[in-house]
Amino acid sequence: MHKRKAFARWMIVLASLGIITLVGYNTYSFFDRLKENERAKMKIWAAAQQDLQEFQLSDNMLLSPVVLKILESNTTTPMVLHTKEEDLYDYRNIDITKNDSIHLKEKLIELSKLYAQEYKPLEVTYKNKVLTTIYYGNSPIINKLKFYPALLIVIIALIFSAVYFFYQTAKSSDQNKLWAGMAKETAHQIGTPLSSLVGWAEILKIENINPEYIVEIEKDIDRLQTITERFSKIGSVPTLKKTDLVQETVDAYEYLKNRSSKLIEFELHVPKAPIYVALNHQLYSWTIENLVKNAIDAMKGKGKISVAISSSNNKAFIEVTDTGKGIPKRDFKRVFSPGFTTKKRGWGLGLSLVKRIIEEYHDGKIRVLKSNPKIGTTMSIMLRQTE
Repeated sequence: MHKRKAFARWMIVLASLGIITLVGYNTYSFFDRLKENERAKMKIWAAAQQDLQEFQLSDNMLLSPVVLKILESNTTTPMVLHTKEEDLYDYRNIDITKNDSIHLKEKLIELSKLYAQEYKPLEVTYKNKVLTTIYYGNSPIINKLKFYPALLIVIIALIFSAVYFFYQTAKSSDQNKLWAGMAKETAHQIGTPLSSLVGWAEILKIENINPEYIVEIEKDIDRLQTITERFSKIGSVPTLKKTDLVQETVDAYEYLKNRSSKLIEFELHVPKAPIYVALNHQLYSWTIENLVKNAIDAMKGKGKISVAISSSNNKAFIEVTDTGKGIPKRDFKRVFSPGFTTKKRGWGLGLSLVKRIIEEYHDGKIRVLKSNPKIGTTMSIMLRQTE
C-alpha cells in the first residue's frame, strides 16, 4: 500500500512537471510569434516609409493611398527615426514627459540604443544611400506579455509550496495527535498503580513504620501524581491562572536543588516583590525542570546553575545559566526541534516540549540568549505580566 501511494505521488509530480514544461514552452512559442509579427509589421511600415521618402525625392513617382494607410495604422509600436544627413531624431508612439522633452535628443539616442538590443534597426535607403534608420521596440502588449512566463512560474511555484506546506502540516498534525494520544495513555496507565501506592502508604502508617520513610514515600507519590497530570495535559488546552512567577520558580528551584547532586552549585536571583503572570503550575514546573536537567547534562553532573528573574515593560524574564559545554551558534534554533539531541541516549524532546509549553500554551518566547564553548549557556524565557 505504501509503495502504491509513493508511486502515485511521484506520478502526480511528474505529470505536474510535464504540464509546467508544456505550458512554459507554448507560452515561449506564443511570445516568440508575437515578436516575429512585430518584426514583419515594422518591415512593412519601413517599406511604406521608404516609398514616402522616394515620393518626396522623385517628381515622377506616384504615392499609393495604401502607403499612407500603412503609415497611419501603426499606433502601438514605439520607434525612433534617425535622419542621418541632418542628424535629426524623431519619434512615434512614445510618451515623452516634460523632463524628457528638455533633453529630447539625449533621450531618443538612449532609446535607440535600447531598441537596437531588442530588434535589428531597419534602414530606409534611396539610390544606395541611407536616409533614415528606424529603431523600434516592443509594443505595450508584448511588454506586458513578456513577464507572463516568469509570473506563471512564480504562480506554479507558489502552488507547489502550498501543497508541500499542507502535506508537511498534515504530517506534523498526525504526529502531534500520536504523541498526545501516547501521553494521555501513559498518564492513564500510571494512574492505576499510583492509586495502589496511595493505599499502601496509608497501610504503612497504621503499621507504625518510621514516619520519615512514610514522608519520603508520600513525596514520591506526589511527584508521580504531578507527572501524571503533566502527561494528561499534553494535547489539551491547559488552564492558566494568575500566579506569582517568583514563588513558582522558587518552589521548582528548591525541589530540584534538594534532589540534585552535591557537585552542582545552585544560585537563585529573584526580586522580593511578586511578579504576576498567567501560568499553569504543572507545566511551568515541568519547564524549569527540563531546563535545569538539560543544564546538568551539559555540565556532565558538575558545575554551577543560576536561575534569575527580572521584569521590564510588562514582561517577565526567567534566565537559566549553566557552566556546561555550550551550544554552537548554528544550533541555537535547532535545539528546540523534536528529535534534536547531542546526547548518546535521549529522545531529543525536552526543549521542544519546553518551547511548546511556553510559546503555544503561555503565549511567551524562549530562546538561547547566549552560549560560549566551555563557558556555558543561558536560556531565556519571556512571559507577559498580568495586572
